[in-house]
Amino acid sequence: MASLIPMVRRIVAARVDDAAMADDLVQETLVRVLAAAGRVDAGMLEPYAIATARNVVATAWRDRDRQRRNQHRVVDLDTPDPPDTELLASEERAAVAEALARLGDRDREALLAHEVSGRDTRSLAAELGSTPGAVAAQLHRARARLRVEYLLARDHTEPPTDRCRPVLLALSSGDRRRQREVEAGRHLLECDACAGLSQPLLDRAPPREDAVRIPVDGDGDVVAARQAARELAARLGCFSRTDLTLIATAVSEVTRNIVKFAGSGEVVVEVLEEPRTGVRVTARDTGPGIPDVERALQDGYSTYAGLGLGLPGARRLMDEFAIASEVGRGTTVTMTRWCGER
Repeated sequence: MASLIPMVRRIVAARVDDAAMADDLVQETLVRVLAAAGRVDAGMLEPYAIATARNVVATAWRDRDRQRRNQHRVVDLDTPDPPDTELLASEERAAVAEALARLGDRDREALLAHEVSGRDTRSLAAELGSTPGAVAAQLHRARARLRVEYLLARDHTEPPTDRCRPVLLALSSGDRRRQREVEAGRHLLECDACAGLSQPLLDRAPPREDAVRIPVDGDGDVVAARQAARELAARLGCFSRTDLTLIATAVSEVTRNIVKFAGSGEVVVEVLEEPRTGVRVTARDTGPGIPDVERALQDGYSTYAGLGLGLPGARRLMDEFAIASEVGRGTTVTMTRWCGER
């Protein structure tokens, strides 16, 4: 860092005549370079410092020019912070502190060492008698738990059931297998508290290109689910136009059942790669359920004027079909269509 100082001074002095201002900009540049030193290869520090110095000077001139152009204005361009800013910041700090306190000692210490002290997984593994991979997995789980506990502390609430925390942790970690094991989708339909808490956890996850989720609560969502299923299946490139129409029709039927009998629910369409390429459709609701599933799967059984296919028609259009229904708890239909000849 010391060897960079003369070079940074020359770059700044060539662009700034005011000695005091130049000293300030040199210090600002060195602070930024020092903060990034751990992320920049040693051989790249000099070009990084050059680029940083130029950017700092350019920003300073832009700020000075803006100030000069607006000196005549009565209105202060620097908007004061809202009066509740400090209160909100205090509540934020309190929620983070409470969430950290809820973690186990081992997870909390590892997380603070990594995130605050900048310790890498290799040094932590040597200290803990573990491996870098195991430490990375531990940190991933600790972050997921911290996000959940932070939301609970921020909202001053506790999960209403024993199922809530496992579901929220599965969502926070992005573990799709675990989400299926705890039936996260069904739980979010049943639990209003977790549905509200889950949105920040779902929003932070990168959008998936191999799956789409359509909330269903009206006739317009039938069309949305049908189109989403068709588009996702078409991306695979292995389904014919006829296949795509059959998939869309089956999705339309099960989605219409949700609207007609349950009022609301969701349809999830996802790409499968194992045991071979295909698409799986999961339609779930928390409606009244089906008292007699066997009868509902018989041809000709229908209690409304749909396309005339109903559940038995949807079952014929897909390669695999399963239905689970419980009176008072709702219905889940899972359908799969594989690429290739049937």
